[in-house]
Amino acid sequence: MNDRAVFFDLDGTLTDPKPGITRCIQHAMVGLGRTPPEADDLHWCIGPPLRGSFARLLDTSDGALLDRALALYRDRFGTIGLFENSLYPDAPGAVRALRALGYRTFVVTAKPEIFAVRIIEHFSLAGLFERVHGSELDGRRTDKGDLIAHVLAQERLEPSRVVMVGDREHDAIGAARCAVRCVGVSYGYGTEAELRAQGVTALARSPRDILSLVEALFEKDVRAP
Repeated sequence: MNDRAVFFDLDGTLTDPKPGITRCIQHAMVGLGRTPPEADDLHWCIGPPLRGSFARLLDTSDGALLDRALALYRDRFGTIGLFENSLYPDAPGAVRALRALGYRTFVVTAKPEIFAVRIIEHFSLAGLFERVHGSELDGRRTDKGDLIAHVLAQERLEPSRVVMVGDREHDAIGAARCAVRCVGVSYGYGTEAELRAQGVTALARSPRDILSLVEALFEKDVRAP
């Protein structure tokens, strides 16, 4: 089997989850008696681990309060929010093109795996990925570096033969920690400046760019002395 692999983030890379995530955050805030921000003021919450986002939104480090916020969020997300989501139209084609060239493809997301699997199945994408890897509900592997390291070990992949594709700085930071190259996508919820600041190897402005950028990285390896 080909040993080259591409790890795809989910939110902001394969799908646009804004309605579901923002509405669930607002639901949790109201449930805690707080006034929630407008949806457009919550873009920064799309991608990073939610516990940290709630800590900032609630201005607290109280573990019990953060647990309650996450529980309220998941009550709505697990039944309604995960389907308030849309597929980036060209994303499946990008994954298919990579697979046609022999790349192994995986979803690698900080979202709890139980939810990520349901979203991938909802959009009929399961056949495009060998496996969906995500975090645990207890908070394990919400850090992208920890998650990427886990996937490399589980799938027995060499970091130099893997490219991470994601839209937030957490994807680039986590990939760098594991010596994995990262293609940033600027069509998601991270800014181009955010991604470049973390040293992404290349920048895709649409899903259509992903194939050529990944191919260019591996061609460079072949040409290297």
